[in-house]
Amino acid sequence: MLRPERAALAALMLTAAMAGHAQPDAVALLPRPFSATYTIEWRGFTAGYSTLELKQTSSKDFVYSSRNNARGIFKLVFPNPITQESRFTIENGQVVPSRYQANDGSSDPSKDVSLRFDWDARRVRGAAEAKPVDLALEPGTQDDLSVQIALMLDLKSGHVPASFWLINKDEVQEYQYSRDGEETVDTPFGKLQAVIYRSHHQGSSRTTRLWLAPSLDYMPLRAEQTRHDKIEFAMSIRSFKKS
Repeated sequence: MLRPERAALAALMLTAAMAGHAQPDAVALLPRPFSATYTIEWRGFTAGYSTLELKQTSSKDFVYSSRNNARGIFKLVFPNPITQESRFTIENGQVVPSRYQANDGSSDPSKDVSLRFDWDARRVRGAAEAKPVDLALEPGTQDDLSVQIALMLDLKSGHVPASFWLINKDEVQEYQYSRDGEETVDTPFGKLQAVIYRSHHQGSSRTTRLWLAPSLDYMPLRAEQTRHDKIEFAMSIRSFKKS
């Protein structure tokens, strides 16, 4: 989703950077392709549905995409699907993004985002909502989508989330993370145990909580974004399928 929708979805999916410890089984460090759908809730109303899909294109290359469709009166504001796509590789268990694109569904290209990651030069370049982007890359920097996969691999390999650098429009910002307990979540496919993580960017009034299922490789079951302790935006899982 694009601002504010893309930012909300990104916040719901924010995670920690990979710690980068070596593992004996290289296959275990690769994410498993999947597709999942979510109900999008905005201030108590069902605003639409989101589809997330991870595809493996080679031994180390992946494409992760999201497609968000509004429903009801929300379709008057967002008549066309809002899409994102991240391309990345897995290097030593770490997610290394190479390209990110986002389209708000409108015919106005000035609202789109297109970024390329040049890790040799340690720069990310492109355009975000008509603003040129040319920024230094911090180690482990992710985009709005690749960050979710980084989280899933991080937790699956037993690493503890700490902080994470995310490219946000024309800035690279650091987010802090902390574990916030455990909870059993009701889903369309039964009750699942989840660990809860909280993320926050210094200076922001918004906080995000994620309910992550170890039994589904730490796929988010639910996510909430709050502002001044009031829920603004939430997502709840509807379906999950491993490819």
